[in-house]
Formats: sequence, C-alpha cells, structure tokens
Amino acid sequence: MPYMYILQCSDGTYYTGSTWDLEKRLKEHNAGEGANHTSKRIPVNLVYYEEFLRIEDAFNREKQVQGWSHAKKDALMEGDEKLIHQLAVCRNSTKASNTRE
Repeated sequence: MPYMYILQCSDGTYYTGSTWDLEKRLKEHNAGEGANHTSKRIPVNLVYYEEFLRIEDAFNREKQVQGWSHAKKDALMEGDEKLIHQLAVCRNSTKASNTRE
C-alpha cells in the first residue's frame, strides 16, 4: 500500500516523502541511504503517515504537504483541521497582500 509520510529529523526539522514500503524506507533513511536532507540529520523518527490506494495519490499529497510550514504540519499531525485552514488562510492572505503592492 502506498504511503505519504513525515519524518522528524534529529535537528527537529521535518521531511515529507512517499513510498510503497514504509518500514523499508524508514530503515533506508536511518541508514543514511534516504534523501540528502535526512542523511545529514539521522536518526529520523516516523511521526505521521497516510495510506493511499494509488502511489500517484501518495506522491501528490507528498508534494502538497512539502510546501507547508512546520506549524501547519504540526496541525496536520494533531488532526487540527481548523488550525490547518487558519494557517492556509494566513499564508494566502500574506501572498495576496504582497501582490497588491
């Protein structure tokens, strides 16, 4: 089953990825064989994941969540839909006000 996952690195940063085999991918990350970001920040811990029926959906979700702030990822992991929405509105408002100048 495909997954979108979030790892917390040893320095507190998050890494978002997608995979077919979550257990294998976590072992790869912790062995320094994962992404460049995680290989410099091991050990990493799995802090969140979502299951999908298709790898394309997991990959698309990965790309969506990768663009989120640390705070918004925290809200996702806590299941706080209201805060996720507020953080999105806040960010979109900032972008919108910058384009008017």
